[in-house]
Amino acid sequence: MLTISGRQVGKRKQLFDDYSIPLPPDSGDGGPWTLRKLIISIVNSQVEAFRRRQAENRLEKVLSPQQIQTSAAQGKVAMGGRNINQKVDPDSAVTNALQAFEDGLYLVLLDGVEHRELDAVVSVHEHSRVTFIRMVFLAGA
Repeated sequence: MLTISGRQVGKRKQLFDDYSIPLPPDSGDGGPWTLRKLIISIVNSQVEAFRRRQAENRLEKVLSPQQIQTSAAQGKVAMGGRNINQKVDPDSAVTNALQAFEDGLYLVLLDGVEHRELDAVVSVHEHSRVTFIRMVFLAGA
C-alpha cells in the first residue's frame, strides 16, 4: 500500500487524514516510475474513490445511536439518500494536478525526499509515503 498525506506550509494540522491506496503492479506502461506517473496514478485513484463515495451516498443508511452521536460531534449527520450527480473528468483532473505542480502550488515528497521534476525517475515501493505540501504565497509576492 502507498500512503498519502497532505500538509500545508505553516500549519501543524494535516490537510486531510492519511490514507492508503494499492500500489499498481508497475508504472502502467512497463517503464520506470516517474513523478508524473505517480501523480497520475494517485489522481486516478482519487477520482475512482470519489465516484464510489457518490454511489454509496445515494443509498439511505440506518445509523446506530453511536454513529449519530459521533457524526453530530463532527458537525454533520448524513444518512445518505443524496442523488447529487457530479461529473468528474479524470483527464481534466490529471491535467489540473500536473499544472498545479508545475506552477509550484504544491510540493511532493516521496519517502521524505522532495522531487521537483515530473519526468524524473522515482523509487516507489510497497511501503512508500507520498506527502503533498500545499504552498502558501505571501501577499504581494
